Amino acid sequence: MQEPLEETARDTQSPQRHWWQYKRMKVSACLILSFLLYSSWQLWSIHAFGHRDDGSSADCAIVLGAAAWHDKPSPVFEARIDHAIELYKQGRVSKLILTGGHGKGAEYAESEVAQTYCHAQGIPLENLIIETQSNTTSQNFAEAKKLMRQQKLSSALIVSDPWHLKRALSLAKRRGLKAKPSATTNSRYQSRSAQYSFLLREYFFLHMHYLSGV
Repeated sequence: MQEPLEETARDTQSPQRHWWQYKRMKVSACLILSFLLYSSWQLWSIHAFGHRDDGSSADCAIVLGAAAWHDKPSPVFEARIDHAIELYKQGRVSKLILTGGHGKGAEYAESEVAQTYCHAQGIPLENLIIETQSNTTSQNFAEAKKLMRQQKLSSALIVSDPWHLKRALSLAKRRGLKAKPSATTNSRYQSRSAQYSFLLREYFFLHMHYLSGV
């Protein structure tokens, strides 16, 4: 007489257990789908944001630092500097703020390398403003803000690779800078794998920025 009662108890518990399992699976699927949709939107937003340039002018261009190879800019850094030089020659800015300190064991600061490069392209030294203390994007803007205040410059175009600019502009505005983006048009991140790698890296650092504010 015991077995039918036990079987009946199992039968009444089983539907409830299955219902909770189904509910958990449904919630998990919704969370995963939401994450995938959000990530897709955010990646598209980072990509689209960096390819906007309304053609406006500003007092200066802030060139975000990148690697220097001894006394020469790396290809990525060179592309940023070339774009800033073009902005200057078009009359969209009157001064270039070149950022970037010394890499590990480097003899020259990134900004010093950029200054030499720009001067060789015909830009007068009085229009090339450098700082040699920064090593991160946030620090680039902290030092650039000091220079803008000293030079009485009130607006800037931010020059970097397209996928860097959404985070960069957010950092600039948190520093109180009046700024707009102006991406390089010939980024040296040419391969799909390099572009995706940069994009995913920026996705991560953008959210770290949102969480930490730096």
